Amino acid sequence: MHTILGAGGAVANALTRELTNKNETIRLVSRKPIANTAKNITWKKADLLNYAEVLEAAKGSTVIYLTAGLVYDKNVWQAQWPVVMQNAINVAKETGARLIFFDNVYMYGLVDGPMTEDTPYNPCSAKGEVRAKIATQLMDEAKAGNIKASIARAADFYGTDNKNSFLDMMVLENFAKGAKAQWLGKLDKLHNFSYIPDMGKGVYLLGQNPESDNLIWHMPTARPLTGKQFIDIAAKIYGVEPKVFAINKFFLWSYGLFNKVVAGTVEMYYQYNHDYIFDSSKFEKAFNIKPTKYEDGIKLMSETLYKKV
Repeated sequence: MHTILGAGGAVANALTRELTNKNETIRLVSRKPIANTAKNITWKKADLLNYAEVLEAAKGSTVIYLTAGLVYDKNVWQAQWPVVMQNAINVAKETGARLIFFDNVYMYGLVDGPMTEDTPYNPCSAKGEVRAKIATQLMDEAKAGNIKASIARAADFYGTDNKNSFLDMMVLENFAKGAKAQWLGKLDKLHNFSYIPDMGKGVYLLGQNPESDNLIWHMPTARPLTGKQFIDIAAKIYGVEPKVFAINKFFLWSYGLFNKVVAGTVEMYYQYNHDYIFDSSKFEKAFNIKPTKYEDGIKLMSETLYKKV
């Protein structure tokens, strides 16, 4: 049985589709009910902060995927992420299930050059410090032989309608409506974006291959492009002029005074005014897989989630 802790989010949904297509038995775990029509899927209510509930929900699991997303607030992260991670670790110990954690790149901090699985943790944000702590918390247990666990790490993502991707919301959705795009940071800096369906496939492959345990894996992600290149590609696909407004840190901070989620992104601005180069070549080589090209991913979004009005 494949159990997804923190079901209902973009990555969890993409993973669920992959598992469903392969007729795997799936248990979705979340605080709120998730409707499904597949006969091989069950839902179990659990608060990831409550160990007893998580253990009950995960009984019988072969693989456990931790794909949870907490409220985008550093205080919430500092208080809750270590608890969520420890509960997942303890459940993996109790059930003997393999544990795969879906992570981001905040723990690396500002990196001069490509981010790889061997990049040392050097967080320069409160959220990055939390991510470094819980990633270390997990891999220390794996190195000690207490559990079998791995980390699936991704860049900023796109290809979802859950309103958590700035590329989706500020570029694709705006172009679909005929409005000017917005870009976070400098248009001449390089940046990667991980395509959500590719993330589902990548995590699925880790779940199918026990030899990938006890390692960190960067999920398959296309090459970095500049902000201007992204805008030009998207504008061509939508048949609009590549008009864009670049958001600087002061503007972001000012808007954040009235929006708590936006305020939480200010400390992460370093990712957008410097080159952000995410290297997934290790995973691509190991699993003989290539990430979706931006041209193809954006075109598909223009035909499905973000259709031109």
